[in-house]
Amino acid sequence: MGKFIVSKRKDGEFHFSLKASNGQIILSSQGYKTKPSCIKGVESVQKNATDDSRFEKKTASNGKIFFNLKSSNGQIIGSSQMYASDASCKKGIHSVQVNAPEAEIDDQTT
Repeated sequence: MGKFIVSKRKDGEFHFSLKASNGQIILSSQGYKTKPSCIKGVESVQKNATDDSRFEKKTASNGKIFFNLKSSNGQIIGSSQMYASDASCKKGIHSVQVNAPEAEIDDQTT
């Protein structure tokens, strides 16, 4: 079972990462000014992760592949690591789809 890690950056912004059961980070968020906004981001990932149409695969300038998870309004709510192949990227998407909906939230800001 995966889990969301909520943390605070050095610049004071809140951030979350989704970790798979093996401890690998499979999705990371942008920075949020408040913890409630960050938690809403987590909830948005949980809600949108099961919808294939919310995932957008992209190719970086270095040729590596990554994906973004978008909300219903098209806003990016999380981004993946870089992958060497399309097959690896697809496995990453599948991992988010499996882990995110029921993942617990580990708030490391308290």
